[in-house]
Amino acid sequence: MTTETTHQTAPQSEQPAEPVKPANPVDRFFEITKRGSSLATEVRGGIVTFVTMAYIVILNPIILSAGVDIDGDQLGFAQVSAVTGLTAGVMTILFGLVARLPFGFAAGLGINSFLAVSVVGQVTWPEAMGLVVINGLIIVLLAATGLRRLIFDAVPIQLKIAITVGIGLFIAFIGFVDAGFVTATGASSPPVGLGIDGSVSTVPTLIFVFTLLLTAILVARKVKGGILIGLVSGTVVAVVVEAIWNIGPKFAGDEVNPGGWGLSVPELPAQWVSLPDLSLVGQVSFGSFERIGALAALMLVFTLVFTNFFDAMGTMTGLSKEAALADERGDFPRLKSALVVEGVGAVAGGFASSSSNTVFIESGAGIGEGARTGLANVVTGVLFLVAMFFTPLVSIVPTEVAAAALVIVGALMMAQIRSIDFSEFSVLVPVFLTVTVMPLTYSIANGIGAGFIAWVVIRSLSGKARQISPLLWVVAAGFLVYFARGPVEALLGG
Repeated sequence: MTTETTHQTAPQSEQPAEPVKPANPVDRFFEITKRGSSLATEVRGGIVTFVTMAYIVILNPIILSAGVDIDGDQLGFAQVSAVTGLTAGVMTILFGLVARLPFGFAAGLGINSFLAVSVVGQVTWPEAMGLVVINGLIIVLLAATGLRRLIFDAVPIQLKIAITVGIGLFIAFIGFVDAGFVTATGASSPPVGLGIDGSVSTVPTLIFVFTLLLTAILVARKVKGGILIGLVSGTVVAVVVEAIWNIGPKFAGDEVNPGGWGLSVPELPAQWVSLPDLSLVGQVSFGSFERIGALAALMLVFTLVFTNFFDAMGTMTGLSKEAALADERGDFPRLKSALVVEGVGAVAGGFASSSSNTVFIESGAGIGEGARTGLANVVTGVLFLVAMFFTPLVSIVPTEVAAAALVIVGALMMAQIRSIDFSEFSVLVPVFLTVTVMPLTYSIANGIGAGFIAWVVIRSLSGKARQISPLLWVVAAGFLVYFARGPVEALLGG
């Protein structure tokens, strides 16, 4: 039987409480105390963000090295892995020092897939990276001139919140898919299903479920470091299980093991340290305009800019809301600096041949752990730089375990929907489209575009045209072109 404390303290004089002063220059620079955090919390949050993002050091080279360019050349796996860690580390630290926000950077999955599948069939890899650099320079220009901020401000708060919720569902869906909890059926209906033939029967997926439930319990009980404890516990269990049963990878050459691990097998590596090969740095060419023509090259740049621009805007909006750093309009501290540095990430990624680097939604795991400042980014960035030398060690954490953290964070971000007033149907539909299109099309930009277009069309034809920013009309028109880029590219190609 529990008892409650009933005694009261003696009356105190009514005086306003003095603000807590920063303990040291690091605290003052990052505003750790001001944002209600602590040094230990920031370090822990930075570690959690790295653990949930570390898979990119393995996944990015898998995606990029699979792309064969027009000359028949491919990027080396080890080289891409090294530059992936390099750019992620440098950009994450830079963003933490300049924007002082806990948003980790790494190669964007949408853009790297677009490069490997669509772009390098027309140009060489150096030329493809040249297009990425141009894309980044355009984004930096838009941010530096304030136009990117104007577009950000033109977005209604309802859509900003919807973007947060949509990203939450998106990263949760990514987690479910990465864990094998949700799989493609290969049929037109239903396109996805539970596990294998409707059953959760593989050991990796069961470990995902274990990690998810354990982490959820720890977070629900407000245990400090709950997400990190869940990740470490899940990884330890995975390593033990693999050592006993030798499950092996899901894909080994041409053979497929449905019950195997996804991207990495949780086993202690034979070699712990390896020197990074940075030979891809600087392998950039701008010859694509001559090779495929200016119009076709510009269309590729347009696609990169739109994807990069709105993926990052949506991600930063969602993360700032989740970290309680956004105001009632959805703005967050040092917004212009954040937008400029995000553009620099695209330039750096193209220059290093790691693909455009952008804000990662997995940063929400660190924020869920309590990270509120750029110090967490410094921790994450340093770990990425160290990871260049310890790529075998990074691969110990299986995707199925990291996926559990994504689902937890997705649930936390979903809670933001309570702030939207759904009494107007002209608000409900654009919000609904934003939230649902993101996970269903596997694209943040697609969800934002669907929401923007629906907002402009439905609200204006419902007698609320004057409430819509002219800039939002322009952006919505741009999304119409973005969604029709396939026919437009075919027309230009013809």
